[in-house]
Formats: sequence, structure tokens, C-alpha cells
Amino acid sequence: MNNKKATRGIASLLLALASIVYVSPLFIILFNSFKSRTYINLKPFSLPNSETWVGLENYIAGIDDYGFLDSVGWTLMITVGSVLAILLFCSMFAWFITRAKAWYSRLLFMLCIFSMVVPFQMVMFTLSKTADTLRLNTPWGIIIIYLGFGAGLAVFLFCGFVKSIPLEIEEAATIDGCGPISTFFRIVLPIMQPAYITVGILQTMWIWNDFLLPYLVLDQRHYKTISMVIQMMRGSFGRVDMGAIMACLVMAVIPMIVFYLAAQKHIIEGVAAGAVKG
Repeated sequence: MNNKKATRGIASLLLALASIVYVSPLFIILFNSFKSRTYINLKPFSLPNSETWVGLENYIAGIDDYGFLDSVGWTLMITVGSVLAILLFCSMFAWFITRAKAWYSRLLFMLCIFSMVVPFQMVMFTLSKTADTLRLNTPWGIIIIYLGFGAGLAVFLFCGFVKSIPLEIEEAATIDGCGPISTFFRIVLPIMQPAYITVGILQTMWIWNDFLLPYLVLDQRHYKTISMVIQMMRGSFGRVDMGAIMACLVMAVIPMIVFYLAAQKHIIEGVAAGAVKG
């Protein structure tokens, strides 16, 4: 018993140290956001003092000089629109291919899984050209692209959850006069709430923090996401406004940290619920 307690104590200590290592970059970014850009470069790991403290100057510069608030609006619109599209269309698709006992159901499922295996670098140049040709280089058009790239994981999780739903419930709804659409929205959708929450959290964190896809697709003259604005703070001739970058990183990260901490328990619940049946 004593050996088990000692082992658990050592494991807890190691995990606590690992947690500190993982969280420390966030604190470094936070206190550097209140220091002048010169001291961020010279003393990046020192705490702010009377000499290095600049208050909210970096935050004001990020908002006024670089249009950070505009980028927040575009990022929020793209994230919300993309996540809603992924949740609605992928859940309906997953329900259909799971319940339809046809030869193409397994094929469609495997194609969705295969989309997660293909590296993004293989298709990014073709994607950029196609998006320009089809006029998808807008915040509205990129939602369609995110739907395509997010469908693989979403369909995989939704299919696993649908298999755990008793078929008798849907058959009873059909006997009561519900058609396929009515059965899905009245019966299946409420039951799939844990899977919706799980997929929504994962997709939100991915799309909010994504840089490469918006950078390749969006018309940068009119639309910039948060990650694009932060990247563009690197000026010409190697000039970098580290103070504004740190401040914007803090403002970009805090919403996702709060969102994840508020909803993290639903991720495990949703994944576990979807794994009841294989």
C-alpha cells in the first residue's frame, strides 16, 4: 500500500511539473504583453517592473494600428458559420450512411476517413487556385472549404454515436408518421447532443486558431483573421512589434481558454458516448 501511495505521489508530482512546463508559455506571453518591445527582446523571461512596464500601450497599439478588432469580427463569423455548417450537414450525413444499408455507405464513410489521412500540404496550392476561380476567397466562401476539411473527423465521431442509438426509437417515430427529416430533427438530433458538443468544441478550437487555410484562401486586401493580423505584424526589414504581438496573442488566446475550460468535460462524455458501439 505504501509503495502504491509513493508511486502515485511521484506520478502526481511529475504530472504537475509537466503541466507547469506546458502552461508557462502562456504566462510568459501574458507578462510580456505589459512590457515595452525593447525589453521583451532583451529580457523576455523577466517580470515587468517600473522600468519595463507600459500598461495597456501594447493592447491599444494592436487594436488601433493593426485593426485587431476587425479581425476578431471576421474570425468569429467564420468560426461560428463553419462550425454550424459542420454540425448540421455532417450529422445528417453520418446518420444517413449509418442507417442506410447500401453498398455505397461504407465507401462514403471510408472516403471521409481518408480525407483525414491526406496531408493538407498536398492540396493547398490546388485549393488556393480553385477557391479563387470559384470566388470562395471570402469569409462566406471559406465556410464551404472548412466544411469539407472538417467533415472527416465530424463524420467519424457522429457515426460512432449514431451506432449507439437504438434503432427501435426511430422505427417507433416512423410508425407514428414521422418522415426521415422529421425523425432526424425531432428524435435523433436531441439524442446526439453530447456528440454535437464534442465536435463543436474541437472544430471551434481548430478554426479559431487556424492560420494557413485563411492565409491561402482569403482576399487579404479586405479580410484578415486574427492569426493573419498577428503574422502581418512582422514588418519589413526584420522589424517586429513584439509588444503588439504579445498583446494580440493574449486577446486571441483568452476566449479559447475560457471556452475550453467551460466545456472540456463534454469532450470526454461525447467521445465515450460515441464509443459504446464500434
